[in-house]
Amino acid sequence: MNSITNISILSILMMSLISCGNDDTITDYRGQVKFETISVSSKLAARISEIYVEEGQTVKKGDTLAYMDIPEVNAKMMQAEGAITSAKGQLNMAYNGATADQLNQIDGQIDAGKAQLNFAQESYNRLQAMYKDSLVSLQQFDEVKMKLEMAKAQVASLNAKRKEVNNSARVEQIDQAKGQLDRAVGAKEEVLSAANEKFLIAPTDMTIETISLQEGELLTPGFTLFNGYQKSSLYFRFTVPESKIYDFKVGEKITLVNPFTDQETEGEIATIKQLANYADITSTAPLYQLSESIYELKVVPTSNGADQSFFLNATILIKK
Repeated sequence: MNSITNISILSILMMSLISCGNDDTITDYRGQVKFETISVSSKLAARISEIYVEEGQTVKKGDTLAYMDIPEVNAKMMQAEGAITSAKGQLNMAYNGATADQLNQIDGQIDAGKAQLNFAQESYNRLQAMYKDSLVSLQQFDEVKMKLEMAKAQVASLNAKRKEVNNSARVEQIDQAKGQLDRAVGAKEEVLSAANEKFLIAPTDMTIETISLQEGELLTPGFTLFNGYQKSSLYFRFTVPESKIYDFKVGEKITLVNPFTDQETEGEIATIKQLANYADITSTAPLYQLSESIYELKVVPTSNGADQSFFLNATILIKK
């Protein structure tokens, strides 16, 4: 009996010692180190030819991250060049008018029309005299008169066409030719823009976090190939339950501490916003009621932390 009692006392003492030696107290003011993330993707479907960076590497704005193979660009460039040549020819024709051969063809049509007009005029003169002598009916005379009027209209139309093509094209035709040229030039610019997509360029200074594909794989439009973050965009994210949120306010100065190095950083609360129920919670334990709303604190550093090292998603505490 005494042995059992002694074992129980020793167990209680050991648990007490372990409890006293545990300094890692759970707190609802536990947050994470964050950086603004950057995603780099392609506008066009392409095959990854070469990747020039590695995960964890820091790059500068304008550095080439990868080279993409887009074989369709060359074919589309040839099509665009052909369309421009054709549109320029149409515009020059509109400005310069008809060619000599076209004018000769129209002159031949005018001569034929005049011959028909002369024959119709002679027929009309003959039947007019015969009609006066009552040798032909009124219907026969009207038919010849109608043919004469048609011949006159045809010759007048051919003369107007000859005058139009001899001077220049109509304003509408010139505008149409200009529009075709502008469309062809725009198509070429689109191809040139696509050619620039062969190179994926770093949009800003950033650290490469993940590379989604490997060389030789197909990259679809809009798919993120590189994920990274800006070292200069450091901030701290905390999730605080509704029962604690009234302890904070925007613009408040607070002190942050790294629990592993005990280094302190001064910060300022930039924003406070409510989170959805399914949002990422930074606290390590549910130190709040399930019915409580959860809020996010975004804290930006105000002190120079150049002598400190911060890692993405590392733990940071609010000093109380």
